[in-house]
Amino acid sequence: MINIEHLVKYYGKIRAVNDISFQIGEGEIVGFLGPNGAGKSTVMNILCGYLSCTSGKAEINGVDILENPIEAKKQIGFLPELPPLYPEMTVNEYLNFIYELKDVTLKRKEHLEEICRVTAIAHVRDRLIRNLSKGYKQRVGIAQALIGNPPVLIFDEPTVGLDPKQIVEVRNLIKSLGGRHTVILSTHILPEVQAVCDRIIIINKGVIVANEKTEEISKAVTDNSRLTVKICGSEKAVLSALKGLNGVVRAEVVGRQDADSITYIVESSAGIDLRKPLFNLMAAEHFPIIGMEAKGLNLEDVFISAVDEEEERFSKKKRKDKTREKEMGGR
Repeated sequence: MINIEHLVKYYGKIRAVNDISFQIGEGEIVGFLGPNGAGKSTVMNILCGYLSCTSGKAEINGVDILENPIEAKKQIGFLPELPPLYPEMTVNEYLNFIYELKDVTLKRKEHLEEICRVTAIAHVRDRLIRNLSKGYKQRVGIAQALIGNPPVLIFDEPTVGLDPKQIVEVRNLIKSLGGRHTVILSTHILPEVQAVCDRIIIINKGVIVANEKTEEISKAVTDNSRLTVKICGSEKAVLSALKGLNGVVRAEVVGRQDADSITYIVESSAGIDLRKPLFNLMAAEHFPIIGMEAKGLNLEDVFISAVDEEEERFSKKKRKDKTREKEMGGR
């Protein structure tokens, strides 16, 4: 449905997007993440036809956005961070205006009624947009993106500024659109990505640093496994025993849970399951284990780890390039 091949974008001498490629299949909901200045907005603007790329290819449903921009844009419904609303219009007037602007050929009455039903705004169709709550304005923004029934939907920060109840409602709405539409969700709210998306793409300094299914994303940045263990016994002696266990790369105290137990985080090297050897060691040392559970990385950990790893690779490359320049200059 979406095909990006060797996409490059320069702003003058600054390379904002550095030879990235990825595909998004029909019906997928994909989270597109990146820190400020990572190139995320540039990629989205190229996909929407607002920017041209320096080189490479961007296709929407088989249509090249550069070679046939009008046809490609017909395949896309876009909700920017600030919805393009006209506050002096009623919801009904606005949706009809967008219908005409997009030159939609679907039956108007049935199509708009269906969109209002899906986005749950039918009961506010006669109200002025300026009198709607932030949550309903966001729903109207999603409704305009759905007009024409485009196969691809691109949402940029769709829940920004909403209260917790509205956030849940908009998340559920976006999730319900998957399957019928391919959805790209750009957001900085990491729990939102976990709750809604099938797959996550992380971009930093113009390159993709992770591209995995949501449940598999932690494997893209770490091979360590982590355990939370509650152990009774001397903190100093238990820590010493844990750190001496084969395969342990980190052991530290995270808090006291009960009067006579202490909670530890224990991390192992790649491919090592610590649970049985850890149990046997503590039993041999007469330190009772009263609780143990696997503690996976959350998405915030994954995001920071992926970005930090790319920053480190980028710094090493710069140092190597400078060293090479000095060596060449000395010859």
